[in-house]
Amino acid sequence: MSDAARPTASPPLDSELALSQMPATTPDAGANVGVGPWVGPVPTDPRLDPALLAEGDRRNVADRYRYWHLAAIVADLDTRRHGFHVAVENWEHDFNIGAIVRTANAFAAAEVHIVGRRRWNRRGAMVTDRYQHIRHHPDIADLVAWAKQAGCPIIGLDNLPGAQPLERAQLPERCVLLFGGEGPGLTDQAQAACERLYEITQYGSTRSINAGAAAAIAMYHWALQHAVPGGDA
Repeated sequence: MSDAARPTASPPLDSELALSQMPATTPDAGANVGVGPWVGPVPTDPRLDPALLAEGDRRNVADRYRYWHLAAIVADLDTRRHGFHVAVENWEHDFNIGAIVRTANAFAAAEVHIVGRRRWNRRGAMVTDRYQHIRHHPDIADLVAWAKQAGCPIIGLDNLPGAQPLERAQLPERCVLLFGGEGPGLTDQAQAACERLYEITQYGSTRSINAGAAAAIAMYHWALQHAVPGGDA
């Protein structure tokens, strides 16, 4: 996303300095993650959730989002999301879809597109689907129509004949990274929809790697080329 098109990030909280000085966990937190109840004068920033301030925030969120409302976190992420989208075919209720959603959230993907069945296994997402925009497409043709309108070429990831090594690929800043199911891989229709097709080079005896792991590698490869290391998106 160009600087001209990028929304303005949220202003810093008045309480951020105080929050940054708090321990990652309170003394009675045990093995829990996060922070306990807010200590000191209660901040009034509207992005903060009164219930979380009173009870503590044990969610798996970055420290900058401690005590924030869910809607406030999503709104802030929307100012920093990247230009790539992730799409996955959902024909077999694949558990890996949840893991792919979780990784897409970690890399600030613009959206995750579920192609096929509307219902998908959310367990692997670990509630990150609450923060990630997810769009459903009944079939590949619908995804293709959306991608064409959005100006996002579809990039397929699968170890198929003719696929080029991902590690040598220069990925477009705006694109859709398309993944197939864990067993069958990309369907014939999905392969035909791809402008480019890449595979992840493997060096061991197994024929393929887990679909969730493959998606994580591809998103990281995109981030190496287009994201700002150690900084906001």
